[in-house]
Amino acid sequence: MPAHRPSLLPLPTQLTFRPGHFTLRAGTTVRISPGAGPAAVLLRTLLAPATGLPLRAASDGPFVLALDPRLGGLGEEGYGLTVAPDAVLLRAARLPGLLRGVQTVRQLLPPEALAGTARGDVDWRLPCAEITDVPRHPWRGFMLDVARHFQPVSLLRRYVDLLALHKLNVLHLHLTDDQGWRMPVAAYPRLTEVGGRRAESMVGPAGSHLFDGVPHEGAYSRRELTGLVTYAAARGVTVVPEIEMPGHTRAALAAHPELGTVPGRRLDVWTRWGVCENVLGVHEPVLDFCRTVLDEVLSVFPSPHVHIGGDECPGTEWAASPAARARAAAEGLADPAALHGWFLGRIGEFLLERGRTPTAWVETGAGLPPQFTVMTWRDPEHTRIALKRGHAVISAQHRASYLDYAQSCAPDEPRGQPGPVVGLRAVHDHEPPDDTDTAGRVLGMQAQLWTEFAPTAAHVDRLSFPRLCALADRAWHGSPSWAGFRERLAAHTVRLAALGVRHGPLDPHLPVPHRSGKEPS
Repeated sequence: MPAHRPSLLPLPTQLTFRPGHFTLRAGTTVRISPGAGPAAVLLRTLLAPATGLPLRAASDGPFVLALDPRLGGLGEEGYGLTVAPDAVLLRAARLPGLLRGVQTVRQLLPPEALAGTARGDVDWRLPCAEITDVPRHPWRGFMLDVARHFQPVSLLRRYVDLLALHKLNVLHLHLTDDQGWRMPVAAYPRLTEVGGRRAESMVGPAGSHLFDGVPHEGAYSRRELTGLVTYAAARGVTVVPEIEMPGHTRAALAAHPELGTVPGRRLDVWTRWGVCENVLGVHEPVLDFCRTVLDEVLSVFPSPHVHIGGDECPGTEWAASPAARARAAAEGLADPAALHGWFLGRIGEFLLERGRTPTAWVETGAGLPPQFTVMTWRDPEHTRIALKRGHAVISAQHRASYLDYAQSCAPDEPRGQPGPVVGLRAVHDHEPPDDTDTAGRVLGMQAQLWTEFAPTAAHVDRLSFPRLCALADRAWHGSPSWAGFRERLAAHTVRLAALGVRHGPLDPHLPVPHRSGKEPS
């Protein structure tokens, strides 16, 4: 593809290049319509480090950012971009559409525009083009597990920028699990003081009993998280928190044993991977605890959706607990196993009363009230079941979107989650089941990175990219060709390099071109 016609990722829904170019210069000014100010701020913020261009506001500026509610066909996030030799017009019906268009402007410029330092020897040319671009799915997400391996807020901000570049609009933070609690809760400081630290980490697969002997700890401050939310919102990214319950709670139980099913039992923060049998009790103080935690979560995260985990909750302890059996009987439940749905229903009601949408993982597509948004991960058939039950569904199929699985069978592939290879093609081919003629709705798609085997930023980069590029292409465009994606991705890697992304293989049969031999295994 000619150099003056950049490859865009994700692929716009309609794109026509035309002869000529528009050059951004020191004197280029921006005309900003009412309500478009945040898009102008983002444009300057993203382009200034490399270009040094001030892009000052002017009533007659040739670069126009326009909000026009009459463009209703573009929806919440769609935009129209026209680049002519003497002017640029970026239009949208809503502000998120302008923010998406700003990312397209970045990709139309030379890749040096993405660098973090000044590049004074580059002509900042935009090829003339006509683009109309509307996403297929409103939810295009990436889940990062910061519970098993804590990551600093600087990495989270960096990933917000990477998601925004690829027009992914949700950063789902998995903040708590058996192996760590990262969410600050003023009423329960021991959650992070005790639950935020574990003695060591497993370095082999579940059941291998191989540990590194190195303590691991970390937690966020309220200020860090509120700052992250603001940073993400300015880039059109929503941060969705996840607080696991009633299972995957060993870290909370280590901090507060009274929340468990066995009175007086002391537990440590789990040092193993897999599914832990220790779960929350079902006595009323536990529900009060969960409400208090979620009140704090709601005060930090304004996202419409709040994730409460919900899956992989063994019923062994409830079946053995006299208090749990009594609760099941008092609630008219068939057996203690039914406490799972009862528990989530109670917490879901609490969130609904506060104007939020409860969201949870589902293993079968059933078992939750229809007001829940569900993430289906085990089997596409579970997505169909959930749609028939009337749920809003986010497709997160593990064989197409779990990025902790290996990307290839190559001998130098780093250690990952035991299981099937989830290659680039599998991610790009991921297509949620059709929701036509169902009571529910497919909201979108999401990739997951569980971090048992991703302790560092380098691991996170290699596992996430380029597979996140494939998810972004599919979730935004809907029907991009595999051959076209591969061609565009090859060109896009120059942008990833400018951003310092140490990505995984573009082709499972070829070595990673930038590997030095010193990458983490």
